[in-house]
Amino acid sequence: RTVKQSVIMVKPSLGRRRGTAARRGNGSRTMLLIGLVGLLVIAALLLGMLLGTHLMSSNGGNDGGSTTLRGAAVAGVHQLMRSKTMDELDALVRDHNKNHKNDDDETPLEAADVNVIHPADDDDHAKKEKDAAGGDDGIAAAADADAGGDKSPSIHPQLKPTTAKSTSTDPYPYSLDPVGETVDFKSWTPPGGKRFTEYTSGTTPYLITDAMRRQSDDQARSRRVHIKAAMQHAWKGYSDYAYGSDEVLPQTHSANNNWGNMGTTLVDSLDTLWLMGLKDEFWKARDWCRESLTFDNARSVSVFETTIRSLGGLLAAYDWSHDAIFLEKAQDLGARLFHAFDGNSDIPNGQVNLQNGATSNVGWTGSKVIISEAGTLQIEYRYLAKMTGKTEYAEKTEKVFQVFHDMNPPNGLYPYFINNRATPPTFANNKLTFGAMSDSLYEYMLKIWLQGGRTEPLYRDMYDTSMDGMHRELLQTSTPSGLTYIADKNNGQLDHKMDHLVCFMGGLLALGAYTDPLGLESPRAQRDLKTAKALTYTCYQMYARMNTGISAEYIQFHDGSDFSIGRGAPHYLLRPEAFESFFILSYLTGDPVYREWGWECFSAIERYCRTETAYGALHDVGATDKKPENKMESFFLAETLKYLFLLQDPDTEVDILNKHVFNTEAHPMRIFPVIDSESA
Repeated sequence: RTVKQSVIMVKPSLGRRRGTAARRGNGSRTMLLIGLVGLLVIAALLLGMLLGTHLMSSNGGNDGGSTTLRGAAVAGVHQLMRSKTMDELDALVRDHNKNHKNDDDETPLEAADVNVIHPADDDDHAKKEKDAAGGDDGIAAAADADAGGDKSPSIHPQLKPTTAKSTSTDPYPYSLDPVGETVDFKSWTPPGGKRFTEYTSGTTPYLITDAMRRQSDDQARSRRVHIKAAMQHAWKGYSDYAYGSDEVLPQTHSANNNWGNMGTTLVDSLDTLWLMGLKDEFWKARDWCRESLTFDNARSVSVFETTIRSLGGLLAAYDWSHDAIFLEKAQDLGARLFHAFDGNSDIPNGQVNLQNGATSNVGWTGSKVIISEAGTLQIEYRYLAKMTGKTEYAEKTEKVFQVFHDMNPPNGLYPYFINNRATPPTFANNKLTFGAMSDSLYEYMLKIWLQGGRTEPLYRDMYDTSMDGMHRELLQTSTPSGLTYIADKNNGQLDHKMDHLVCFMGGLLALGAYTDPLGLESPRAQRDLKTAKALTYTCYQMYARMNTGISAEYIQFHDGSDFSIGRGAPHYLLRPEAFESFFILSYLTGDPVYREWGWECFSAIERYCRTETAYGALHDVGATDKKPENKMESFFLAETLKYLFLLQDPDTEVDILNKHVFNTEAHPMRIFPVIDSESA
C-alpha cells in the first residue's frame, strides 16, 4: 500500500449524439430496434403478470401492493437486464453513450421503454425510473448542478441501502447462526477456495428477505465481539510496549519511529477506538495528543502517507468527538505539510521537511510525482478548510484535479508518473493500473464529489469517464473459473496481474452505482454494480485459495489455471482493501455473504497473524508453519480491523450514503451538507 490516488474527471460521453445524417441511412435498423423493443415489452408484461408479487418485492417497492402492471412489467425488464453478461451491459452503455436521444424524424419510443433501453437524459430521470417501477425503490437521484458547483449545498434526498435484487427465489443456503462467546481460532483451518461459485459473475443468486437480514444482523453482533477483542489485544500490546511511538513491533515487544516519531499508530487508530466503543482508550489517547503530540521531531516525511494517516486521523477524531485539541493539532500538521505546494507547479511535491518546510520529490521516482499521492490530499484539506476558513487549502488541492483534468488522457486512464517541473505538467511513463501508485486517484474522484454534496460535476464526470475506460481497456475474465479482474497495461500491452490494493474497487464501484446521477437502475450503474460484485468475489478467492486463507500482495493470471501468487510477492502486509469492499457491498445490498467471507478472512488472520503482543505481517501466505513477521502497519488498526468490525456491526452510526465519506485510510468524516445543516 505504497500509494493511493485521485484525478480530475473528463466529461463522459453520455451526453453525445451521432450526427443526424449518419443515422438517416439506418431506417431498417431503427425499425428492427423498435420491433425488438416491442417484443421485449410484451415479454416483460407477461413476466410481470406471472411474477408480479415477487417482482414488486425484489424491485424494492414499499407501497403495500400498489405497484401497477406497467410498473411490474418494467421491473421485469430490469430483472432481465440484470441477467445479461457484463459485456452485454457494457454494450448497452456504449450504445447509450453514442446516441441517448431520438432524432426528430424518428418515431419516439414509449417512456417506459426509454427508461429501460437508455435512461432519459433529463433532470427528472430518477423520478421517471421510480414511477415506471410503480413505487419508491429507495434510490433518490442526485440533484443536477451548474458547472462549478455550490460549495455549500443543501442536503440531497436521503438515499437508502437497497436489498440485493435476485431473479431467483432460492433461499440463502448458508448458516446464519450466531457464533459462541468463545471461538477456538487456533484450531481453525482454511476451508479452501472455489466455493460460493454462484457469486462468480456478479449476480445475486438468492432471494434476500427482511427475516434473513434480521438473522444476519444477530449473527453479525455475535461476531463483532471477537473483532473488538482483536482490537483490544493489539491496542494493549501497543500501549504496553510502544505507546506514543509510531509502531509496535509484535515479535520483539518493542517500538519503532519510522514515520517521524509522531505517534502514527495512536493517531491513525483514534476513530477505530471511537467506533468500537472503546471510549476510555480514546480519551486517554486524546490526553496524549494534547500533552505530547509534536511535529517538531520529524524531518522529511511522505506528504501522502502523513496526510492520509495522521492528518486524516486527527480530522476524523475531531469530527466524531468535537474535541478541539484534534483540530488544533491538525492545523499545525496541515500547515507544515502544505509547504509541498510552495514550488512553481500546481502539482505538489511528494515529501516535505516538517521542521523547515523544504520540499522535494522522492529520489527513486526520478524526481517525478506519483499521481495517486498528489490526487489523495483533497478530502483532508477540503475538510480542514471547511473547519478553519482557510480556503487556500481547498483551492490549491482542488487545482490539482483541474490540472489532471486538462491533461485529458485517453479513456480517463492516467499513467502514474507526472513531471511537475514541466509547464504544463506532463505524463512521465505509460503504465496504467488501478493498483499501487494509481489506486486512490480514482477513489477520490468519486469521494470528493460525495464530500461536496454531489454538486461539483467535474469530479463525478472524471470518475465516470475513468470507469468507462477501465471497462473497455482493463477489465478481464480468467479461465476456467470466469473470475473478473482488472489488469495492468504497460506501454499498450496488458499485464494480467492484479494487486491486492485493487480490491478497493469493488466497494468504490458499488458506491458509485448507488449514487449514480442516472439512477441505480440505469445501464451504467447496473454494469458497475455487477462488476463490483464479480470483482469482490475474485478478491475473496484471493484469500480462500491460499493455504493460510490469506491473500498475497498480488496475483498473476494464467490461461487455463486462473491465477497464482505473483512472482516475489507471497507476503501479506495486513492489508484492508478486500474488507473495505465487503463492508460497502454488505451495507448497500444486505447480502449476508459478504459478512460470511469477512468472518472467514478474520478467522485466518486470527489463526496465522496473531502474536503474543499484537498482529504481524506474513512473509509467505502459502506457508502454514511460519510465524508472523515483526511488523504491524498502523493501517491494520486504522483500516483492516475497522472495516472488519463495521462489516459485522448493524448498529453503526456510519452512513456512507447520506452522512459520511471515508478518506483512503478509512477515516470517516461528515460530508459538507451535513456539517452545514448541523451548524445552522
